Amino acid sequence: MRPRKDDESFVDVLDVLLRDGAILRADVIVSVADIPLVGIKLTAAIAGMETMNEYGLFEEWDTNRRLAGISRRQNDDRERNEEFDELTELGVGSTHDGVEERDEPEE
Repeated sequence: MRPRKDDESFVDVLDVLLRDGAILRADVIVSVADIPLVGIKLTAAIAGMETMNEYGLFEEWDTNRRLAGISRRQNDDRERNEEFDELTELGVGSTHDGVEERDEPEE
């Protein structure tokens, strides 16, 4: 059997990784003359953000992003209200003092 390049299998692997996720763990010990000098513990997780949040990874990041979004929306609303107040102060959308409104044009 010969190896073949199949685009569908790559898409399937990517789908499983994003949906279910994968965790890779590696422990490395660097030693010289049987004397351990450095120990390295590596952990890597790959998954879609929804999966990461379901498993409790990136909770702090997710919370911060959501709070930043709420804050942004509140600031946008506040700015829109301030802009509306400025327009109202300028008289936009209101009649001028001393001028009567007329529905019918003058003849």
